Formats: sequence, structure tokens, C-alpha cells
Amino acid sequence: MTVHSHPTPAREASMSHTVYAQPASHDAVAVPRKSWALLAVALAAQILVVLDISVVNTALPSIGSALHLEGGQLQWLVTAYLMMSGGGLLLGGRIADLLSRRSVFLTGLALFTVASLVSGFAETGSQLIAARAVQGLSAALLTPSALSLIMTTYAGTQRKTALAMWGAVGSLGVAAGVLLGGALTTWASWQAIFWVNVPIGVVALLVGRRVIAKVAVPRPGLPDFDFPGAIAVIGGLATLVYGVSGTEAHGWWSVQTVATLALAAVLLAAFLTIERRAAKPLFPPHVWKLQSLVSGSVVMFGVTGILVGTVFLTSIFLQTVLGFSALETGLAFLPFAFAISAGTVVAKHLLAHLSPRVIATVGLLVTVAASVWLSTADAGAQLGTDILPALSVLGLGVGMVFVPVSVTSMAGIPASHSGVAAAILMTGHEVGAAVGVAILSAVASSAGTLTTAAGAADAFSAGFIGAAVMASVAAVFALARMPATRAAGGGGHMHMH
Repeated sequence: MTVHSHPTPAREASMSHTVYAQPASHDAVAVPRKSWALLAVALAAQILVVLDISVVNTALPSIGSALHLEGGQLQWLVTAYLMMSGGGLLLGGRIADLLSRRSVFLTGLALFTVASLVSGFAETGSQLIAARAVQGLSAALLTPSALSLIMTTYAGTQRKTALAMWGAVGSLGVAAGVLLGGALTTWASWQAIFWVNVPIGVVALLVGRRVIAKVAVPRPGLPDFDFPGAIAVIGGLATLVYGVSGTEAHGWWSVQTVATLALAAVLLAAFLTIERRAAKPLFPPHVWKLQSLVSGSVVMFGVTGILVGTVFLTSIFLQTVLGFSALETGLAFLPFAFAISAGTVVAKHLLAHLSPRVIATVGLLVTVAASVWLSTADAGAQLGTDILPALSVLGLGVGMVFVPVSVTSMAGIPASHSGVAAAILMTGHEVGAAVGVAILSAVASSAGTLTTAAGAADAFSAGFIGAAVMASVAAVFALARMPATRAAGGGGHMHMH
């Protein structure tokens, strides 16, 4: 399959009604192998982004006590990050496509590193929430530019391997964040969960400046960025995340929730209207023709919601019902993290023999079974016999889903649109995390309070029934919409005229 390993001159090419893929050829086999150094830098940056989704969870009690925060303020430490990262990804993807990917990546990484440093020095809740929001905006620049660099640097089997590793980071990082947060909070302080990003970010910056090649790009005009569309989609997605995140406190049918979700719907509808009329839309309407990208983003939305919801519910169960400390809770997630890694390895090997549709569907069905198993746990449950086995099976299933989704979603995307395509996929990841936690938390809270041992046990059971339902819906969608042909070389060459 013919592929491009460098940005094409047609960076400003617009999408159109004609979408077709080049037939496979032997050329991809002859593509020279590239150094893995760029991939290492991109993955290091993405690990920071993904870890920060969950690393705060186990430190929330310590942060709340130190900064005198109420329960409602604590959720903003997570929500502010997801609102800004999920809402800003499409604009970040457009910026990565129009400007130098190298400059956008290094700028996003530098901002993220500085915001992490500032987070650790925060003396009030408002300061920390603001710093978390800047981290989220930095992630919106960092993630699409990193994935776009991978897409325009590697080809053939190297690209498939790189995308499989990217998918593994997306799933494993969330679970690892709980362990890291628990360990750092127990052994050092809550500030350490932010400061640990700084040396990693600095090293990645120094290495990135050396290994990422400079590429001259045409100077874009202001209309090329589609700022009206960007404002509408950032506002719409941020409002959506805010509204759904507030359901635990206010309920789904409260005036505040209904009004917030209605405003989100109006803003997102306005975004789609703007995009249909824009000369150079942020979200080209013909993206809907790219079934692999659209279906992959939807499945990414569902599976990330289940993953982050699982971490949330299990963390509460272990600490509230079983009486675990933050460190013990983090260590209890180790088998889960290993199972996710095993799932990604299995899926990577299966890609050579089975279609992404089959692999993702099987992974989601495994997730359904594990969720039902976890729902049987009660207040007398034991970690070793009632929680860990089922949690490990769930990790295996989730890991099997992330790899085919990451590999096939970016297949056939031309270099001129790789940033926006990466942003669409990762918007599913970030918004899925926020919405998934909110939905499963609401389902769990309907069965019992999360603050007492008896209530948390009932809530845990109900929450995983909800997770089983979510995974079932995602499995049906994956079976119906994901690509039915085997992935060849990790994606190829597609023209959009």
C-alpha cells in the first residue's frame, strides 16, 4: 500500500465528495525504516497527557484537605482538565495541520510542563483549577500534533506498530495513573503528582528538539483556522462535559443539568452549521465519509468511558468498602494494568489474522462479561477472589479494543488532514472519559451513596451493570460499523479531491 512518510505539499487541500483509496502495492515494503526516537518522544508526551486524566483521583482527599476544598470543588480538578483538553482538540488538530507540527508539539509540551510545575505550587483551589485548565489546553495542542508526527513519519509495518503502541498508552496510562497517584501521594505529597511531569517533560523537550525534523510550511491566513467554528465546538464540548459532570450533584433532570445540556446541544448544532458554510471548515463535512475514523472515534468514546469509569468505581470500592489506603489502592490496580498490556499485545498479533471489527467486538464482549462478574461483588467481597480476577479480565478486553481502534481510525488519512483526524479520534477519548465517569457515577449513585461502605458496595454493583450495558452497545456498534477487512501496514494512502 502506498504511503507518505513526510508532510505533503497539499497542506491546505480541502476535502470533497470523492473519497477513494489507492490499491495495495509492494512499495510499502521498500519504505526505509525510520528511527524510533521520534515515537519515543511522542509516546512520552502522550503518557503525561493520559496519566493526568486519572493520577489526580487517588490524591483528591489529600488535595481537598490541604487546600480546604469542598466536594463540589474537587470534581473541578478533574473536570477542568477534561473540559479544556476535550473541547480544544479539534482546534489543536487544525493548528497542527497548518503550522509546523514540530513547533506545535514542542510548544504544547513546554506549556504542559510549566502548567504541571505551577499546579504543584498552587496555594488555593482556584489556582490549582486554573493550572489544570492550562494543562488541558496544552494537551489539546500536544496530542494531535504527536499523533500527526507519527502518521507523517512512519509507514507500513512501522506505522502499524507505532499506532498499536499509541493505543496501548491510551488504555494503560489511565490505569497506571491510579498507581502513580497513590504511590506519590503516600510517599511524598500531593504536589509530587504534578511535579513528576516536569523532568519527563524537560527531557522530552530536549530530545524532541534534536530528533523531530524541521519542515517548512506555507504561512496560513487567519480564516484558515476557522476560529468561529473553534469557539462553538470548544464551548459546546466544554459545556457538555460540565453538564454531565454535574449530574452526580444535581441529578439528570434538574433545571441546571437540563439547561446546561440544552446549551451544549445549541452550541454543537451551531458548530455543525458553521462548518457547512465555512470555506475551510475545522471539521470538514466529508469526514463523515471516512467510516473507519468515525466508527473508531465512537468506539474510542465508549471504551474510554468504561475504562475511566472502572477506575473511578473500583478506587472508591477499595478505599470505602475494603478500607484500602491510597497506596494500597494503586498497587491493587497493577494486575489490571498488566492485563491491559496483555490485551494490547494479543490484539496487535491478531491484526495480522482477523479484521479490526472482530477484534474490537470480541474485546468488548469480554468487557461485558467482566463487568457482569464485577457487579456480583458485595460488602463482604475479597480483593483476591472477587475483584482482581474480574478486573483483570476487563483489562484484557479493554486492551484488545484500543489497538484496532487506533490503527484503523488513522488508516488512509492524508498528511494534510492527519492533525484534524487525530484530534477527532482523541476527542472521543477525552470526552468519553468525562461522560463515561459521569454516567456510571450517576447509575452507581442511584443504588447507594458512595461515602459509606454499605452504600458504596450497592453503588459498585449497579455501576458495573451500567458498564456492561455500555460495553454491549459499543460491541453492537463495532460489529456493525468498524472495518471488516484486515489492517494492512497500518494505514495507507487516500486522496480527497
